[in-house]
This record gives sequence, C-alpha cells and structure tokens, in this order.
Amino acid sequence: MAYETEDQETQYCFPNINSSCVKGKRSRHEYIIMYVFFLLLSAWTVILNLLVIISISHFKKLHSPTNLLILSLSVADLLVGLIVIPIEAIKQIETCWYFGATFCGINLIIIGVIFSASFSNLVLIAVDRYVAVCHPLLYPQKITTAKMLMSICLSWLYYSAYNAGLVVNNGYFDTAHRTDVCYGDCTVIMSFGWIVIDLFMSFIFPCLIMITLYLRIFYVVHQQVKVINSLMKGGKCLTEISVKRKSESKAALTLGIIVLVYLFSYIPYYICTLSVNSVTTNNVLGWTVYANSGLNPLVYALFYPWFKKTAKIILTLKIFQPASSLINIFTENEL
Repeated sequence: MAYETEDQETQYCFPNINSSCVKGKRSRHEYIIMYVFFLLLSAWTVILNLLVIISISHFKKLHSPTNLLILSLSVADLLVGLIVIPIEAIKQIETCWYFGATFCGINLIIIGVIFSASFSNLVLIAVDRYVAVCHPLLYPQKITTAKMLMSICLSWLYYSAYNAGLVVNNGYFDTAHRTDVCYGDCTVIMSFGWIVIDLFMSFIFPCLIMITLYLRIFYVVHQQVKVINSLMKGGKCLTEISVKRKSESKAALTLGIIVLVYLFSYIPYYICTLSVNSVTTNNVLGWTVYANSGLNPLVYALFYPWFKKTAKIILTLKIFQPASSLINIFTENEL
C-alpha cells in the first residue's frame, strides 16, 4: 500500500491477478494529508461519543428511557468512528480493497446495521417524544426503561438479520468470482428490486413515521406554549404540571433538531445514490453521513447542560471519586 508518484506507470491493486482493479495514483502529500484528516475525524467521533456513553451509563440521574435512546445512538456513532471511518478511509485513500471478499461482505453488513439501527433509534426517539408530549399521563406506563431497552435490542437484532440477508443474497461474500467487479473492489451493487426494498425499509418508511410524529408533536407543543404564555401574562403562577409540560416540549424540540441534522445528512446521499452516477459526488455525500456521527455530541453540548457538566467531571477524572454516580447534575427546571 505504498504511495505512488504521478509519473509512475499504471499500477494494479494485485499485480499478480489478471482481473485486478487499477490502483489510483496519489502523491506523498495527498497520502499524508488524507490519512491525518481521517485519523483526526475518527478520533474526534470516538472521543465525543465515548463521553456521551460514559455519562449516561455512569450517572444515575441520566438513567431514563429517553437517554437510553441517546445512548444507543451514541453507540452506533462510536462504531462509525471506531470501525467504519478507518476502514472506509483506507479504501478511499488506497483506492483498493485489500481485506478480501469475506471481510468485504462483513464490512457491508456492519455499515448497514449501524446506519439502519441509527434510523431505528431516531424512530424510537420520535415515538418517545410523541407519547411524552401528546399523551403525558400515559407516558410512565407506556414508556418504561425495560420496554425501551427491549425495543432497542430488537431493532439492532432485526437490522442485523436484515442486512446480513441483503449482503448474502447479493453475493458480496463471493467477490472473487463475480464478473461485475474487478478484484480489489468492494462496492455496493444490488438488483433494482433489492434497491427499492432497501430504500423503503431503511429510509422512506422510517422517515414517514418520524415526519408524521414530529408534525403532531410540534402542533401540540405550539398549543401548549400558547397556553403557558397566556397563563404567565395573566400573572398566574405556573403549576408543577405546566413546568413539566414545558420541559417535555423543550426535550422534543432538542431531539427534533438531532433528527433534522440526521435527515439533512442522509437525504442528499440517498437521492444521489439513486439518480447520480458520479463516484466523486457519492463519496463526498457518503463522508458527510459518516461525519454526522461526530456532530451529534456537539448538539448535546449545545442543548443539554447536563452533558457539559458530565463531560467536565469525566475529563477532570472526578468520575473516579466515591459516589460520583450519585452526583446531582441537574439544576432547577433543567433537563
């Protein structure tokens, strides 16, 4: 995998194999810059999501059904930084797949599971906020920690089986004997039928559910805010229930921003993979999706004061103090 200079002759990924792919040419500086950039992106994504995972896992006050979803989402983002970005970076920089046909299939399954599970988590977040805002009296009975944990596990298992079936059915474990790709390539090539099924199952259906639920949530939030503001203007003291409703509305808006950021990253990628044949465009949009995994913790830092506090406790090693898990990281009226 040594670098090549621009004046070199055509080189192949596997010179001893007739069906080998042509190896792209890059200068020494391109290699260095790209490896450093992707290394920093991977480290950034892993560190920030690890802070979120440790925060929610360690501090007792953060053990709630909603935060379990954030934890699951952060685990998916952590796997992107830990596995997907390094492997895809090597593939992108070297322009060759050196890890064999078997790992090509495994890698495609891993990528599919991670991003499908992320979308599944976003759907569960929308359901969680819908019940909390639109049916607050039913929330404690309908949404419990045990039920949420079971839902998260089932979604991961379902998409693991689904993506494994998708990859096996399209023959990705047998790239050495495929005639549609050269040796040293690991690309996603599916039949039209599978493209339609995957597009509906992994993107359109989850998006329709999220958009429908959030439209209802934002309508209810708007009505609640009007009532609360009218009470405040009338000089009436807000009851504990009103304060809680306002808090739930704020949580819905915050998580709605996370969903919106995800959709802005994914929608252009899915549209272009179906309508644009440009490899460069698809690569750029694909890396936009990967980079999104390092963006979510910044959203938490902006909108969740508890994340700033827990990150500070973790980074200053105060987390190792006795009973640190019982620290009250909330202030009054704070999420």
